[in-house]
Amino acid sequence: MKNKKLKIKKGDKVLVLSGKDKGKKGKILKVFPKSSKVVVEGVNIIKKHQRQTQNFKGGIVDRPNAMTVDKVMLICPRCNSPARVGKKVIDQKRVRFCRKCKEVVDKL
Repeated sequence: MKNKKLKIKKGDKVLVLSGKDKGKKGKILKVFPKSSKVVVEGVNIIKKHQRQTQNFKGGIVDRPNAMTVDKVMLICPRCNSPARVGKKVIDQKRVRFCRKCKEVVDKL
């Protein structure tokens, strides 16, 4: 299966569009391009039964679970609102830009 090009990267601030955490904002911790999923900080929390190890006492741990990319939307750092992402070439580099304010999202 070919890797899908995602318009969201690790470290981006996103808004959750649907599900039990609709309306919450968070930072992306991990991206899984093959399955088109992301892990967002503080969103989609599940309870994980963790076995005891040398470093960890064991017990029930709360951790964020992966969710599909379709359920999140990038928050533009400049206009601070959720916006669709476009791609264009500047100085022979492909960059992402906000479709609302036309500002480049990636740091050049």
